[in-house]
Amino acid sequence: MTKNTSKKFDSPHNQGEGDREAAERYEESTKRFIRSGQVKEATEKARAQNPKEAGEAEEKGKARAKAEDPAVRPGSKSKI
Repeated sequence: MTKNTSKKFDSPHNQGEGDREAAERYEESTKRFIRSGQVKEATEKARAQNPKEAGEAEEKGKARAKAEDPAVRPGSKSKI
């Protein structure tokens, strides 16, 4: 088996749990964010967020994550 060295990260290979390509993408994007100098700005923005709004946004995201993806099962109805 040959190793996919593509930087496009469009590997058709299922790596299962612990996807190394996803970990590499995450690590690289995190490094780019840190080098961008936007960390302090993002921290201040997060600190200024209303805790109630943050909780509501979190719940909304969780509910969306629990919904059936119509792309996976055509014809299914979303539960959100």
